[in-house]
Amino acid sequence: MPRKSFSVKKIPISDVDSSKNAIKGTDSPELCSPSAPSDKVVLKKKVTLLRGISIIIGTIIGAGIFISPKGILKNSGSIGMSLIIWSACGVLSLFGALSYAELGTCIKKSGGHYTYVLEAFGPQVAFIRLWADLIAIRPAGLAVISLAFGQYILEPIFMPCGIPEAAVKLATAVGITTVMYLNSMSVSWTARVQNVLTISKLLTIAVIIIPGMVQLFKGETKNFENAFDFNNVQMSGLPLAFYSGMYAYAGWFYLNFVTEEVENPERTVPLAICISMTVVTFCYVLINVAYYTVMSAEQLLASEAVAVTFAEKLFGSFSIAVPVFVSLSCLGSMNGCLFAISRMFYVASREGQLPEILSMIHIRRHTPIPAVLILYPLTILILFSGDIYSLLNFMSFMRWLFIGIAVLGLIYLRYKRPEMDRPFKVPLFIPAVFSFTCFFMVFLSLYSDPFNTGIGLVISLTGIPAYYIFIVFNNKPKWLQKSYDWMNRSLQIIMEVVPPDY
Repeated sequence: MPRKSFSVKKIPISDVDSSKNAIKGTDSPELCSPSAPSDKVVLKKKVTLLRGISIIIGTIIGAGIFISPKGILKNSGSIGMSLIIWSACGVLSLFGALSYAELGTCIKKSGGHYTYVLEAFGPQVAFIRLWADLIAIRPAGLAVISLAFGQYILEPIFMPCGIPEAAVKLATAVGITTVMYLNSMSVSWTARVQNVLTISKLLTIAVIIIPGMVQLFKGETKNFENAFDFNNVQMSGLPLAFYSGMYAYAGWFYLNFVTEEVENPERTVPLAICISMTVVTFCYVLINVAYYTVMSAEQLLASEAVAVTFAEKLFGSFSIAVPVFVSLSCLGSMNGCLFAISRMFYVASREGQLPEILSMIHIRRHTPIPAVLILYPLTILILFSGDIYSLLNFMSFMRWLFIGIAVLGLIYLRYKRPEMDRPFKVPLFIPAVFSFTCFFMVFLSLYSDPFNTGIGLVISLTGIPAYYIFIVFNNKPKWLQKSYDWMNRSLQIIMEVVPPDY
């Protein structure tokens, strides 16, 4: 039975051609040069191995590791146990990433979690995931990362005074607008900027790790004495420590959101995932070791910005540069996240679960401008009017629930569709262990914070009536259908977008 969808009237590319001459190119032929008539209007394969690595590393490493990597230490009870958990979470995240590498090479569609849940368990379950992402998870997540950018980009200017909240939100809005514009203009330039921002993150980490290792080799090991004394370790705190660790590694799945734009995905996706997760795990463990060479566990827990405290102890006045590096790290996460999640909305529209305008591409720039911009009004609205952190707390468990379902889908597809071509195949114990970990974290959320988790569940379940109203129910009033058609035709002409050529 074919999927029912939003009914939107397409207009041919010839109807939009008349507006081509209205927009003149800039000096950059990449950004605005007109395509030859024979060129297909498609999302082109411009994600190389290096760009794939930049997407993964650039979205995993945000502000947390520089500002407040305390959740693991607080709940693990000792420095030694915290380092073990950082390492273990890296390995578990690698298990999830390898599972997604198999999914990404056998299901060669963009969209990430949404696409894999759709393929394994059907459109209704996939729509619930999409609905939660669209109305809450993605706008709130992007707003939180952007707020950190706004806070730290202004800190050197206002230091030592506090930063006005209005100034933070204004800087945040500028940052969001910047990454939206960049992602709308060019895939290549988005990827190049991501490469630069990822390199800046790794340089920042190196600036912390190298002096820390020098201190360690000089004999600054007093904070590591009795590091593996587990007398203070409480078993009840370890699950929360693992939860914090897994959240810190979240982002390894974003390359799977852009699979259709990856060059040679059978090779690039697994290789980019393995390289990225190895680099991030070593960086996370070593940067924590570096922190402990100059700070005790008590000092780290008391610090409001761990990297700043570390820099003040070793570099003195140079520590003023740390907030700038942190803001660049946040900007990289914003850019990578938006680049990836816009493709999920693009694919969902192509599957008939969002308005068709979202699956259209600019006739010259070959970017999915509507899918990029769909988050802009929602994110700005949440930024200025909502309690972002509460909303994110409501919805965070849903991320792990649907990632667990997607990885469980890998096991299911092994038996349901054994004939599928699988260029990259992992042992079954890898997705089994990882999906169990995801469901354990969902259970932990329900146990530790049933009220907020329950609210998040209710918000997500509103996707069920939405599915029947927008997808299944096809006898919409004529006036409503005409309004859809008029709106989509108008947006097509204004944004100069058309359905992709296949």
